[in-house]
Amino acid sequence: MTGPMQRSLSFEIFRYAAIFAFLALSLVPTIWMISMAFKPIAEWQASGADLTWWPKNPTLDNFRFIFGQSGSDLIVALERTAGRPILASLLAASFGTLIAMTAGTAAAYGLSRFGAGGNLPLALIQLRIFPPMAVMIPVMIMWSFLGLIDTWYGLALIYGIVTMPFSFWLMKTFFDDMPKEIEDAALVEGCSRWRVFLKITLPMMRPALASSALFVFILNWSDYLIALLLTTRDWITVPVYMASLSSSMTGQLYGAKAALGLIAAVPPVIMGIAIQKQLVRGLTFGALKE
Repeated sequence: MTGPMQRSLSFEIFRYAAIFAFLALSLVPTIWMISMAFKPIAEWQASGADLTWWPKNPTLDNFRFIFGQSGSDLIVALERTAGRPILASLLAASFGTLIAMTAGTAAAYGLSRFGAGGNLPLALIQLRIFPPMAVMIPVMIMWSFLGLIDTWYGLALIYGIVTMPFSFWLMKTFFDDMPKEIEDAALVEGCSRWRVFLKITLPMMRPALASSALFVFILNWSDYLIALLLTTRDWITVPVYMASLSSSMTGQLYGAKAALGLIAAVPPVIMGIAIQKQLVRGLTFGALKE
């Protein structure tokens, strides 16, 4: 084997080894969460030499506990079970994503094709410039006046407003990469602008819409600060509920938190799997444009 070929092979081996090492390191928290979710209380409260990577006596008590069915080893009174917070997160994140994608896509198309909106891009990005606490104080006052505090639709509305700049900038990039000649040809054939948008442009933007919607949904699904300030009891979300899982007897309920974290990871994963074909195309959209 010649010198250049040997150096090339060594570089490839080093590159794949580095990729594997970084991948393994990034998976450590996930593996630990999965392991913790199936450990009984005696194991996830252990320390030092007694602490193990894998559960010695796997149990579903942590999952039963967060849904109100305490196991024999974990007897703590819960003020509420995880069912309502999961429903609140699903409703708020889903409708918030719908609001953000609808408004963001319409604004992105108008600006990309007609240059409409003036200083709209700057105005939208300003929503993300201010510190969240500075923005949330007036929002709390307005939401209280409108009766939207501790409601899933009030949470969905603010999620849509806060994440709309992300959907706008993502979709604008995709619209800019799409050739205008396709739409111009349809207009010459007699299609109206609305028909072109609905029948031609949006179907071609399905991969872009899928990848943008997944990104926005994850932002809404994982939010903690907004939900903490705008919900009090009836419609708290999964992150807020997870933070409340503690006991004066046992301290932080790490097993229950890990079980809830495992459940909370399911919706984004399912959504990603469902749109994986569009997701790959959306992430590479315009990459080969000359």
